[in-house]
Amino acid sequence: MTVVIRDAGPADEAAWRGLWQQYLDFYEVTLAPEVTAATWARLMDPDSPVKVRLAFDGGKMVGFAIHLHHPSTWVIGDDCYLEDLFLAPEARGKRIGKRLMNDLIKLARARGWQRLYWHTDEENAVARRLYDRFVKTDGHVRYRMTL
Repeated sequence: MTVVIRDAGPADEAAWRGLWQQYLDFYEVTLAPEVTAATWARLMDPDSPVKVRLAFDGGKMVGFAIHLHHPSTWVIGDDCYLEDLFLAPEARGKRIGKRLMNDLIKLARARGWQRLYWHTDEENAVARRLYDRFVKTDGHVRYRMTL
C-alpha cells in the first residue's frame, strides 16, 4: 500500500473525528463535543498555529500529528510542539509513525522552526520506542495545572 502524508482539508473531518475518538479512548479521556468541534475549527483556520498532518495508507486515514508553532525565549525563532500523534491499531508496526515524525521534522525545518518537542505518557512503551529513535528524553518533568 502507498502511504501519503498531507495537511487536512474540510473533507477529512469525519475520518479525523473517528481517529480522534480512538485517541481519546486510548488515553481514557472524555471531551465535551464542543471541545472536539473547536479543535477541528482551529485545524481548519488558516490563521491558527494549530495544524494537523494526516497519514493515509492505501487511501484510508490511519494517523495524525497535531502540532503548533510558537515563539520561544530560548532560541531566535519559533519552536514546534507536537501535541498529539496517533496511529490506528491496524497502522502500527508499518513505520507510519516514523514517517509522520520525519514529515513533521522536514516541515519544521522548511519553515525555519528551531526545535521540535513533545510529551508522552511514561507508561506508553510503544510511543517511547518510536520517540527514542529520534532523540532520548531530556529529563524534564511536565507539570500541568487545570484552571
